[in-house]
Amino acid sequence: MITGNKGEWSEIYTLLKIISDKNLFAGDSALNKIEGLIFPIIKILRDESNGTYDYTYDNDLIVISGDNEEFKIPINTFQEQAVFLLSKLKETTTATFSIPEIETFMSSFKCVSLKAKSSVKSDIRIVIHDQRTGTTPELGFSIKSQLGKPATLFNSSQGSNFIYKIDNVILTEADVTEINTLNTKSKIQDRVKLIISKGGTLNFQNTEGSIFQNNLTLIDSLLPQVLADMIINFSTSQYNKLSDLVNEIEEKNPLNFDVSDNHNFYNYKIKRLLSDVALGMVPTTVWTGLLDSTGGYLVVKDDGEILCYHIYNRNEFEDYLLENTKIINPSSTRLKFAKIYKEGDDCYFKLNLQIRFIK
Repeated sequence: MITGNKGEWSEIYTLLKIISDKNLFAGDSALNKIEGLIFPIIKILRDESNGTYDYTYDNDLIVISGDNEEFKIPINTFQEQAVFLLSKLKETTTATFSIPEIETFMSSFKCVSLKAKSSVKSDIRIVIHDQRTGTTPELGFSIKSQLGKPATLFNSSQGSNFIYKIDNVILTEADVTEINTLNTKSKIQDRVKLIISKGGTLNFQNTEGSIFQNNLTLIDSLLPQVLADMIINFSTSQYNKLSDLVNEIEEKNPLNFDVSDNHNFYNYKIKRLLSDVALGMVPTTVWTGLLDSTGGYLVVKDDGEILCYHIYNRNEFEDYLLENTKIINPSSTRLKFAKIYKEGDDCYFKLNLQIRFIK
């Protein structure tokens, strides 16, 4: 019996739904369809444990081929199964569950697992017809579902700790103990605010991991400082949504960019960061800028509609990432941050961040 959570079952729903739709619908930053930006589907490829299976069209039939086998199933059967699966995903409240009816249908064409093969970076690959250019590119996608728990875009590590030197104040041992033992529900933000209330300023030095520091610098030489300033803003303001934090830092302009011609420096740099993170950049591996096979996202909305965001349409992709993500605090205990420590006579403090989708 196949069991999985809503996010995992959403991969099968996506397969059934886009096959029956015959098209990919591009989305905007507000998760609405972009009128006129539709990509007809030529072929879908899914990597199973026993090989890659192709899904193509033959009038009203879906032709599924792979591992020297071929199956032909009416397209309206895929449509009916997608509707049934969506109803199950909406009504189920348990963390993991099975859907025997869908499993029986999957087995009829040798679809044997909820997730694509683990060695393959894309959840699904789709050959589209681009009516603007006349080309038929193969696009790789990761599937993000609003039907389950919000997905994480950027997973933090100890190497992504941001190290700040505490300047402009001499903290006593009693001050340090008071700050380090503050244990409110929002203890990380409250510790930062307490440092500032005592007259301290947090001046960014570097990230704990040199690979992460250099990955950020590769994207943009000033990105480490920009991100460090944004984390302070997150810790001292009421905002956690990335678009709000970017607007705030644009207004404060802590790096004193020349904004006389209304350049959106911070917006541009953070969008580049989000795009590279979405396409493969992680804090513990050297980032070369070469995109992996996942070039974008298919987003399963809570009403079952599926929207396409891809680096192929970079502006829409980056707008979606900025408008639909927020910063949260990872575990300070696990990653060893948010406590004052001393090196010689100087005091230091570490912060970190995790970026998660809002839905």
